[in-house]
Amino acid sequence: MTGYLTTHVLDTARGCPAAGMTITLFRVEGARREALAEMTTNSDGRTDSPILPQNGFGVGTYELEFDAGAYLRATGQASEDPLFLDTVPIRFGISDADAHYHVPLLLSPFGYSTYRGS
Repeated sequence: MTGYLTTHVLDTARGCPAAGMTITLFRVEGARREALAEMTTNSDGRTDSPILPQNGFGVGTYELEFDAGAYLRATGQASEDPLFLDTVPIRFGISDADAHYHVPLLLSPFGYSTYRGS
């Protein structure tokens, strides 16, 4: 298998990369979630390496969990409790074991979006 998974986070409210956000990757099988990796975004809002490299990559269902609440608090964008957005999960499927999958998060304190990037 030559595929791999990358991600990045953009802070759309501030118009910049979201540095310092913790992201956890899970493999999902039925009701079971297995944590595979945990990384923190760099100054470019990206992880320093693929969050799921070629040697662990495979067809299946995965979930990226973004610790948006801690990031929004740290950047002064959220102070209420509970936060409107705290943990942002994105569950997606990988069907091609030889492809590059890129799943970004575009985040603001009151909304987010994602897409399959390149």
